[in-house]
Amino acid sequence: MQYAACQVSIAPMRAHPSDKSEMVSQLLFGEAVEIQDSKDTWRMISCSWDGYAGWVDSKQLTPLSEEEFMAYQRQQTLSLSLVEGLMASDHFLPLTMGAVLPRYDGLRCSLGGQSYQFSGPVVTPGTQKMGASWIVKIARRYLNAPYLWGGRSPFGIDCSGFTQMVFKTAGIRLFRDANQQVIQGRAIDFAEQCHSGDLAFFDNGKGHITHVGIILPECHIIHASGKVRIDKLDHFGIFNSEQNRYTHQLRIIKRLLPDESEEIPPREETDRNEVESTTQSVLFG
Repeated sequence: MQYAACQVSIAPMRAHPSDKSEMVSQLLFGEAVEIQDSKDTWRMISCSWDGYAGWVDSKQLTPLSEEEFMAYQRQQTLSLSLVEGLMASDHFLPLTMGAVLPRYDGLRCSLGGQSYQFSGPVVTPGTQKMGASWIVKIARRYLNAPYLWGGRSPFGIDCSGFTQMVFKTAGIRLFRDANQQVIQGRAIDFAEQCHSGDLAFFDNGKGHITHVGIILPECHIIHASGKVRIDKLDHFGIFNSEQNRYTHQLRIIKRLLPDESEEIPPREETDRNEVESTTQSVLFG
């Protein structure tokens, strides 16, 4: 088996080995993949985080050894900035939230023989407790990100890419698509029993799951529909006040987080000084 990692800011994953083919998902910088097949300069890959498969241009990948790939499975450090610069000695690479920082030591990371400096806020999922308050906080950072089929970044994201990336910062692995995510977690019997951080799934007229969002306090939901937005939620579905109608029909609510009576918000890791940390907290709320 061959392994690789994304070496560009965002790499499109396509249905077929062509730049003209539909984008089915994206890789963010540092995310690891298994290479399943090749055709010309294209590689059929499987993303190590969710198993999702697609074709990626090999020029956007850098090889990983099996040892490096296995290290990815043990622990990952992720960027928490919507956009932050990754600085090499002779170039600059913009990273989006959720990008992986390989071999991060608190100041620098390295990939493909290249060393980078990173001074933005980061998180290492699994090293501290993360509950509903964390999920809601991260979800709100994506507000107004435009909808993009197959997208997984603040520059363009789809409904299931949004939920997946938010839960990724808590170390919870969600599948890529809404009709896959719906099989995860445990069902909530009544909408009135839902909690912040639960996932709400919606179906079309044929009963197929086509949409997903994250439940917020006071009967609201944050989801990617045109853009990442907040709308009212009830047992019928999502009510869009701008359109004055229900836009999505509620099918089921699932809980992936453990029930907690009280949560202590996790601390974001950062090497910035106190003034810069305060600026980040004001920016993100």
